[in-house]
Amino acid sequence: MTNDQSKVSVIVPIYNGEADLPGLIECLRAQTYPRDRVEYLLVDNNSSDRTGQILATAAAQTSTEKINLQVLTEDKIQSSYAARNKAIRIAQGEIIAFTDADCRPQPDWLEKLVIPFADPIVGIVVGELVALPGNTILEQYAERYELMSQKFLVEHPFCSYGQTANIAIRREIFERVGLFRPYLTTGGDADICWRIQKQTGWKLEFAPQAIVRHRHRANLREFKSQWRRYGTSNRYLHELHGVSLMRELTFRESLYRLSRWLLKELPRDSAKLVIGKAKAIELIKTPIDLIGFQARTAGQKQAQLSEQAKTIEWL
Repeated sequence: MTNDQSKVSVIVPIYNGEADLPGLIECLRAQTYPRDRVEYLLVDNNSSDRTGQILATAAAQTSTEKINLQVLTEDKIQSSYAARNKAIRIAQGEIIAFTDADCRPQPDWLEKLVIPFADPIVGIVVGELVALPGNTILEQYAERYELMSQKFLVEHPFCSYGQTANIAIRREIFERVGLFRPYLTTGGDADICWRIQKQTGWKLEFAPQAIVRHRHRANLREFKSQWRRYGTSNRYLHELHGVSLMRELTFRESLYRLSRWLLKELPRDSAKLVIGKAKAIELIKTPIDLIGFQARTAGQKQAQLSEQAKTIEWL
């Protein structure tokens, strides 16, 4: 590894992240990318917990380790996208990488994420998201079925994209297409990727070896909230880009699928479990699917995109 590599800015928006920040900061400290070629911009998005104190302590500690960790504040707009915009404006890197406070980038994450940019036509690189170990049924479900894997998003039938939990974009692109929509509450990652690919000739590349481990939802409330957000995001992206709405799950279809599960799938999978050809989580996949699909349908039905949320900020 040489020092002629691209300068990189890593941006992390944070809201009430006191529980997650120590683990994240340790992961940033462990990055194998040359320390003199990367800056870490951590943006406190008006947190009400000890986030600010933890960030200040981390900045002081890492400065002695020659790690460029800077603390910023976005307290005017409560939005992770506004927080990211705040950091993009001052970022010095040629490449801007994004992750989140509840993520755990692997030591070679940044090193692997930057490699595809050696191709001059690549403007976006999407890394992979892998589940952190979890014990609850819903965490096991998310891990078993790769609920957050980016490989599905880069194959999206409308247009490829990646989540901001693990993505990198050339800084110069923001000068052409603008920044994130600061008042958008969800869907901003797809929106920025689609704007780039529609308005420019830059290509998106998938880097599955650039891994960020992510904590999945551990309880039913968080799980349903996640799927409601998926539905909300799809409604917003439908209005912004014309992507097709997801098919809504009807009560009749839910009843049919539950009946099929009880009468056919459950007995079949139970038999497979006995002979070691299935995992326990597979027995309850259908009811968990239906809970998620119902929440997604509700989110899509109830979402209303405001005129303010359509606003794009510029450098």
